[in-house]
Amino acid sequence: MTTQNNNLKSSIMFEGFSQHNIKIDNINIHFKVGGQGPFLLLLHGFPQNHYLWGHIAPLLASQFTVVCSDLRGYGQSGKPADVAAYSFRKMAHDQLRLMDHLTHEKFHLVGHDRGGRTAHRMALDQPDRIASITLMDIVPTHLLLDQLTQAMARSYYHWFFLSQPAPFPETLIGYNPDHYFMSNLAGLCAGDLSLFSTHQLNAYKTDWNDPDTIRGMCNDYRATIDIDFFLDEADLGRSLIIPACVMWGEKGIVGSHYDPLECWKQWFANIVGHAMPGGHFFPEHYPESTAEVLHNFLNSVN
Repeated sequence: MTTQNNNLKSSIMFEGFSQHNIKIDNINIHFKVGGQGPFLLLLHGFPQNHYLWGHIAPLLASQFTVVCSDLRGYGQSGKPADVAAYSFRKMAHDQLRLMDHLTHEKFHLVGHDRGGRTAHRMALDQPDRIASITLMDIVPTHLLLDQLTQAMARSYYHWFFLSQPAPFPETLIGYNPDHYFMSNLAGLCAGDLSLFSTHQLNAYKTDWNDPDTIRGMCNDYRATIDIDFFLDEADLGRSLIIPACVMWGEKGIVGSHYDPLECWKQWFANIVGHAMPGGHFFPEHYPESTAEVLHNFLNSVN
């Protein structure tokens, strides 16, 4: 595996991709699509948007039709007002409807952070649609909240700050969004912000300076506490046979506090795991290494 950092990739961000919008239940979902072959849906995390995949997507497009979508509440997708609209089930429904629009076949599914949690819920609700699933730098939502440790509570404090009732977190964040969200990035990557692509950071900053995006992200975390925890609790004990891969940053918080592969074996009977160079944001910091692992896994299940 290639382990050097290559922020400045030979591939141009989203080279050969086209961008689109689709209305799903009266909510706009923004996405880019490019490439050829089996369909592959890539879902981003917090506090980002689909630009997370900007350097990875072209590396996968030679073998796959790659779809990079903004989750509701993020990027250029719609931002409904109600907390209940931000459950991972609702987010997964958006993406399933998007893939219905693009293909009637099964598709491969990859999610980082919040996108990974959305992907997990999608697999639980519609397992027959998913050809494979890859989860990046997360452990199961129910496990993290049900067995919360002091160390994880301190590292993941933003879960409990963002989930406070409106408009408390929105007001504080709105005073200086760049400072708040850059501190999130720094805290999750051990402070080395130089590893981020300028193009990706600028795309993130544009979105998180929008008050509706700030509200949408807070509602995402509120829904996790109030809704998603209980949805996952109802599914405890289920083991899916979908081919699965879990990837985590070898220097990240998740890998330091858990054995991610063992955690996800409770949910997936056919799963492999890979420790990746760097921390939480390894897809952005090491896109070539990330694409290589994805290629190998996806080709093994095609």
